[in-house]
Amino acid sequence: MKYAHLADLHLGSWRDEKMRALSTKAFLQAIDICEEEKVDFLIFAGDLFNTALPSLDTLKIVTRKLKYLHDKNIPLYAIAGSHDFSPSGKTMLDVLEQAGLLKNVCKGKVDPESKLLNLNFTIDQKTGVKLCGLLGRRGLLDRAYYENLNLQNLEEEPGYKIFMFHTTLTELKPKHLEKLDSQPASFLPKNFNYYAGGHIHHPTLLELDNYGTLTYPGALFPNNFGEIERYSKGGFYIIEVEDNKTTDSYNTLSNQTTEQIVNKTSNQKPRQQIRWIPLEVIKHHHFELDCQNKSPAVVSFELSKEVIEQLYQQGAYFIMKNTAELNSEAYEEISLSSGDSESMEEEIIKEHLQQITLFEKERELNLTKTLLQALNTTKKEGETVTDFQQRIEEETNRVLQI
Repeated sequence: MKYAHLADLHLGSWRDEKMRALSTKAFLQAIDICEEEKVDFLIFAGDLFNTALPSLDTLKIVTRKLKYLHDKNIPLYAIAGSHDFSPSGKTMLDVLEQAGLLKNVCKGKVDPESKLLNLNFTIDQKTGVKLCGLLGRRGLLDRAYYENLNLQNLEEEPGYKIFMFHTTLTELKPKHLEKLDSQPASFLPKNFNYYAGGHIHHPTLLELDNYGTLTYPGALFPNNFGEIERYSKGGFYIIEVEDNKTTDSYNTLSNQTTEQIVNKTSNQKPRQQIRWIPLEVIKHHHFELDCQNKSPAVVSFELSKEVIEQLYQQGAYFIMKNTAELNSEAYEEISLSSGDSESMEEEIIKEHLQQITLFEKERELNLTKTLLQALNTTKKEGETVTDFQQRIEEETNRVLQI
């Protein structure tokens, strides 16, 4: 048995058309590799799109490729991530599922007596693998799902099991995101063979006793300037399970190798090999310009239009400039810890909480996050300005319970 684990595709995230094209190319290339590897199925652990309502151009490309997978009898299982799940509860995954192009494995209901969330397993017909998972919400608003999750039925279910999640786990946080809010792995159900994570754009693999293999494959393609500098490329995992073969050995090759391979099993569990497949759709080169004690005029001259044109003439595909670290001595420095936009946003919110004490601190924090998420939208295809404004007002009133 063989399957692929992808996450954080964020299709449509880049504003520039050329960068969006590279992101889309990474998606198409990943699907082609999965077919060449003859995987039995694929799993997407959240953030297939960068927004709950992607552009029609992006949607056409994705649906065409997913239809290709469907025709090849390669099932796709997915959960909604913090980006492709809207505040109103809608996600494009529902549309793709209705079209038969994927299956959303976040299925279940709350027991009226115990108030616990009971998840249902989705069973892959070809392999018998059992999948379930929880959707992702921004700012750890998904924490309540884990706190009220009925673990017993999940942990006692026999067979090869995959749990999909889209949240930040403390044990899997990279050092440069150590200040990011997270929750412990103990929130997850035990006794699964593979935990397919998303949300953290840093390839990570960890083996925990009583759990199994917990992973983040990282973004399929760098999602911003900082990720291009740090990683230069994206990737995904391919997991190969040797049926009826067990061992208690565990071996990890160096993270510095091109392919990270893990042979992992514990008692009564099938042996599985995990490979991280790098996706370098285009090579990139970066350089830093020392602007210390230089005037804006000098910096502009050194980055003149002529220099950029020369780079394009030499075959450059696209040139980006990052001036975020530039500051003038005439302005007061504002210090923020490094991290992604969501963590920085939350840091600013927390700094200014309780200036007006209308709510309790925790409620104010959650309300602010939810309101920001609700307002993080764009005008839909064919939507008039009046309808767009009305939709924003209705969503704001819903969040504020007005």
